[in-house]
Amino acid sequence: MAVQREPILKRCRYLDISPAVMGVSKKKSNRFEKPGSPVVRKKVSEYGVQLKEKQKLKFIYGVLEGQFRHYFEIASKMEGKTGDNLITCLESRLDSVVFRAGFALTRREARQLVTHGHYTVNGKKVDIPSYRVKAGDVVELREKDRTTDKFKAVIEDTKDRLTPVWLDTNKENFSATVSRLPSAEDIDYEVATHLIVELYSK
Repeated sequence: MAVQREPILKRCRYLDISPAVMGVSKKKSNRFEKPGSPVVRKKVSEYGVQLKEKQKLKFIYGVLEGQFRHYFEIASKMEGKTGDNLITCLESRLDSVVFRAGFALTRREARQLVTHGHYTVNGKKVDIPSYRVKAGDVVELREKDRTTDKFKAVIEDTKDRLTPVWLDTNKENFSATVSRLPSAEDIDYEVATHLIVELYSK
């Protein structure tokens, strides 16, 4: 499992990602800027632009290079556009579903909670963050965790988070049903997946 130790806000700024995508406050921070200093932007090569798009997805979903390439290979063998299929593979990870359903405050927390075995899929405990859900799967919080203050607080703190249309979420029962697989149109951030396809096609 990928362990992310880099500062989230700093990384989000570099990759042009809203911190909200990671489940972090949108409050802006100026601690990385020096007052009065002009912003110097270096010319980025074509390879650099492609690499940044790949780094963006790897950071959002917390995957390492080997696992990311594996997802790309799966996506390339699926029907349709490889870039769109890649998004589907990443979004259908169990830790991503837990985050999207509002059962964890951040993506990192979702990954940790899944690893600790707090969630089930179709009634069976699954502690693998990379587990890929299918249409019709039901993701739930374990029965014994539903009365804890920790998870009640999580539900309260995420009550205003928009739930994607491909998830039928019942927060009172701590459950979410995958009505269909996620698609590239469902994501809440911008990424040029065709650049990633070009990068791996070289």
